[in-house]
Amino acid sequence: MGKQKKARKYATMKRMLSLRDQRLKEKDRLKPKKKEKKDPSALKEREVPQHPSCLFFQYNTQLGPPYHILGPPYHINFSIKAKLDLVQSMMDCLHAKCIPCITDCVMAEIEKLGQKYQVALRIAKDPRFERLPCTHKGTYAGDCLVQRVTQHKC
Repeated sequence: MGKQKKARKYATMKRMLSLRDQRLKEKDRLKPKKKEKKDPSALKEREVPQHPSCLFFQYNTQLGPPYHILGPPYHINFSIKAKLDLVQSMMDCLHAKCIPCITDCVMAEIEKLGQKYQVALRIAKDPRFERLPCTHKGTYAGDCLVQRVTQHKC
């Protein structure tokens, strides 16, 4: 007769005492945390970024109609899916004349997206859209638009 094999117990672990257990000595126990009450009369300090005053209408006379609107390639595609005329819907939204502007990087990104965005490419080449040349390296449209907005502060 052979030796009987014992079944191995899985997921067993040693039982540990909680640090709040009554059986522990007083010095080994975890002290309960006391909540600090906040003083309502204390001044609350927070950092708020200071925006240049040229971004607000009352200080900047350049921010007026006709509006020049930079648009990423996905806005053009969204207007196609929603069956909206892009220029007309911009004018309806802002209640003023709008000139949509497309940078070289946006055009390059639309061309890179391929056949799915063929209609968006045809819309972007519309003569109502103003073309803006880019002088930086790379063709990522998001970086191009952010750089252009921060550079001109508008």
